[in-house]
Amino acid sequence: MSQTSPHSFHIPVMGLGYTIDTPIKVAHFGISSVISIIEDELVERMREFHSNAFGEHYTGIPLKDIDHRAQRITAYLDLVQRIVLHNTEKLRSEAFTRGSDIEKYFLLLPDQHPLRARFEEMMACTDQEARMLKQEELRAAIVPGAIDVNIMAKIDREVHAKDGTKLPVEYAEGMAAFRGFAMSTLDSSIVISAGYNPRIYSYIASFPDFFPDANGAIKKKVILKVSDMRSALIQGKILAKKGIWVSEFRIESGLNCGGHAFATDGVLMGPILEEFKEKREAVTLDLFTLCNASLTAGGHHTLPTPPEIRVTVQGGIGTTAEDEFLRLHYGMDGTGWGSPFLLVPEATNVDDTTLRKLSVAKKEDYYMSWASPLGIPFHNFRPSSSEAQRKARIAKDRPGSPCYKKFLSTDTEFTEIPICTASRQYQDLKLKQISEQHLDPISEAVAAARITEKACLCEGLGASALLKDNMTPAHKLEAVAICPGPNLAYFSKVVPLRTMVDHIYGRISLLNENDRAHMFINEMKLYVEYLKREFEQVKHAATEKQRRYIESFKANMLNGIRYYEELAPVLHQQAATKLHRFKEDLARHAAEVHSMLLPEPVTA
Repeated sequence: MSQTSPHSFHIPVMGLGYTIDTPIKVAHFGISSVISIIEDELVERMREFHSNAFGEHYTGIPLKDIDHRAQRITAYLDLVQRIVLHNTEKLRSEAFTRGSDIEKYFLLLPDQHPLRARFEEMMACTDQEARMLKQEELRAAIVPGAIDVNIMAKIDREVHAKDGTKLPVEYAEGMAAFRGFAMSTLDSSIVISAGYNPRIYSYIASFPDFFPDANGAIKKKVILKVSDMRSALIQGKILAKKGIWVSEFRIESGLNCGGHAFATDGVLMGPILEEFKEKREAVTLDLFTLCNASLTAGGHHTLPTPPEIRVTVQGGIGTTAEDEFLRLHYGMDGTGWGSPFLLVPEATNVDDTTLRKLSVAKKEDYYMSWASPLGIPFHNFRPSSSEAQRKARIAKDRPGSPCYKKFLSTDTEFTEIPICTASRQYQDLKLKQISEQHLDPISEAVAAARITEKACLCEGLGASALLKDNMTPAHKLEAVAICPGPNLAYFSKVVPLRTMVDHIYGRISLLNENDRAHMFINEMKLYVEYLKREFEQVKHAATEKQRRYIESFKANMLNGIRYYEELAPVLHQQAATKLHRFKEDLARHAAEVHSMLLPEPVTA
């Protein structure tokens, strides 16, 4: 299943459960998507559900199996592949009748795609024999979208046996999840996000599917989700020196995205894309040289020529004009459209209650929070049942969550074995510690609020998928956490798959009445707000390190604003952006950045 998708976009990973079976729903239409495999209990529940729906016998993989995590993931991914292949063959065999899936396959394609033109020719053909021949050619051209998977490199907690004994490192959560993909029958890619993990990067070279065969083909590929060229080059070189080729750099906006937000030091999307545009050829040749040297030293087949490194971008894209500008001006090979697909029940798993809330949400319902136990900014949704549950527990003087899955257990302040900062255990211990400090009432309330803002994501980000499929979440923890990007504030309609794809390709518009600036401006606004929060925390007593950080952040933002000032006429001409408003927004945000002045340091 390594053929290239006919679409210019993909559906990125969302949460733990929102895209966990999206390939089953959309891959036979040629649309690529990404599954999260980090939560193996949810993976196992979905395997049981889809095995039964597909008519396959299901045999559970119990927790007592020492390698249950990897085995569950492998079994689920193999099942997804079988279902996608079945769905694709079924689609290929259909008659070209109105409303059929095979007709839908071609109607979803971009207007300018050659297969769309060939489909229109076939439909207009009146000669029966020629029409049948054209139909067979179209059937042969159908390819499914990719079944890619995602792991967050930071989620790699070492695990312990029931007696407390630490298990070997290969059973750590990230290592086991990676092994689950590596041992599957998939011919696709693993998207590695959230930064560099040395042991996972070294582990990749343990599996032959990640090396080229005699023809230079690589069965299992690596996609790195990166924030800028520097991180792409550093990580790309680390892998190349192990003989591992990076097939794609997936650039994600630092803040204008869903889920966890990994902010840059004020470097904005436009300048980042410009650097990739300028350096991608040189980077490809550099990585090719390093990779082939390592392959030769390791006795592997080498790459005959430098393979393509795809570069794609995602985060906050909202219109076909923005999408096209990213692909045409910067040479991006594709785009990721995430949060808008939460309003597409055919593609993602959002329970009915949450779906209704999303469809009537206001802009202020989407906000940046500190709800993640990882201590990383996290996009949140105020009306979610997870937020309601968190507040209700605080009101009952029982803050925190029961912690059953422990995937985000990283804190060892109070315990030898890591616990989760969203857990009731941790929050109880931490609140007692704060109380013993005898702070003034306001300071104590602020400190307590920072602790109790943490929410259980292991349960909450998977609950919606189970509820949608009429399954009861484990321990009856039915509160739903959802983490759309702020771009979803401009979409309100629950729509079929074809309608959302029509919006992406400019055949219709789904934007609501909320005033929406260009994606570059929306990201800039988020960075200004982020900088304000950082500035307010240190403005009265900044250390030298904090001062350097603030000044560097400001300089990067101002450089980005100057870049956009030069880009504005091109953007206006190519993407029909309102030039006057774009420049006004730039000037306003530049003034805000300039206004954040730290007092001069006191000298002796």
